[in-house]
Amino acid sequence: MANDERPKDEGGLAGKKIDKEEQGHETTAARLTVEREDGLLQIGLAGDWLAQTGIPGFGPVEKGFVAGGPSPVRAMEFRTGSLGRWDSGLMTFVLKCFDLCAQNKAEFRSQTLPSGVAALLRLSQAVPEEKDAMRGDAKPPFFERLGLLTIAGVREARSMLTFAGENVLAFFKLLRGKAQFRWVDTFLVMQECGPKALGIVALINFLIGLILAFIGATELRRFGASIYTADLVAIATVREMGCIMTGIIMCGRTGAAFAAQLGTMKVNQEIEAFQTFGFNPIEFLVLPRMLALIVMMPVLVLFADLISILGGFLVSTLMLHITPALYINRTVHTITVTSFLLGVFKGTYFGIVVALTGCLRGMQCGTNAAAVGLATTSAVVTGITVIIASDGIFAVICNALRI
Repeated sequence: MANDERPKDEGGLAGKKIDKEEQGHETTAARLTVEREDGLLQIGLAGDWLAQTGIPGFGPVEKGFVAGGPSPVRAMEFRTGSLGRWDSGLMTFVLKCFDLCAQNKAEFRSQTLPSGVAALLRLSQAVPEEKDAMRGDAKPPFFERLGLLTIAGVREARSMLTFAGENVLAFFKLLRGKAQFRWVDTFLVMQECGPKALGIVALINFLIGLILAFIGATELRRFGASIYTADLVAIATVREMGCIMTGIIMCGRTGAAFAAQLGTMKVNQEIEAFQTFGFNPIEFLVLPRMLALIVMMPVLVLFADLISILGGFLVSTLMLHITPALYINRTVHTITVTSFLLGVFKGTYFGIVVALTGCLRGMQCGTNAAAVGLATTSAVVTGITVIIASDGIFAVICNALRI
């Protein structure tokens, strides 16, 4: 804002004194001159230096430091005899000059500046910047980072175990008929994570069966054992790929949906409303989703096994010229009851993991829209990680037990 009315200049913060009868005169364009004489750089300021009417650029002053004489600039001073009105635009220009002098270790002479500019300049330099005021970019030590990660992991494991324990207690209350639970909610969730998921489960597992058959045919053909492609597809699908791929699919589809639904309810304070009315959120919201996945995952795993074997069947009969009867016979003789039950058990366990991680992240969601996205992402990442790690543990246990 221009210093158009300055009845007094006692405080030293006024620009050039302007009488009331001078306020209506036309604005004079700001002019800048830069002269260098030996080691002295003289800055001439003339006209009205008002930000709203435009002020000269700072480029000529910068050029004055690097050109115009053999010796470096040792001092800078101002000529302000023709200076008119001024506002914050002049103050910004003077601060740039001050910083330029500080960078080049030159003397900054402010005696000829208007008293208001000089006072503001002294005020800006009265309190120096604290060294620790800015956030440092230095990384904490390795052991500190390791300790923080360990503490975070312990807290995460504790919260997940606590959440799982609350679900177990809710399940026992359901068996006693004392849970705040509606079967209609369970049936709706079963429809969402069961029949409506058949399409994506079929597509992915069909492609997995094709890939297994192609890989098996390529390698086994070198030994003249192409017939064992049926064995490879059957045992790999029933024991591992059918359940693990279905678990990953459901984690990205249903687990993310659970986290988004509960996270949105958390943002809208619907979960707090349930608690206010005396409803247990674990029993009323989480338990139906948990039961729905426990019931539907074995069915989806069986469906995935059949579709994957069908993919291997098409590759074997159309490319390897294996008769359909021979392929089916090899498949039936390869699949054992132990392998079949192992795949179904792991699929059910993966369903519990998907429901647990999805609902846990939803219940832990923050209170804004960004938190819902983070909760959804965290649910998918955590679920897939736990599924892969659990499958590795199952493989070690089965190998130890010779299953």
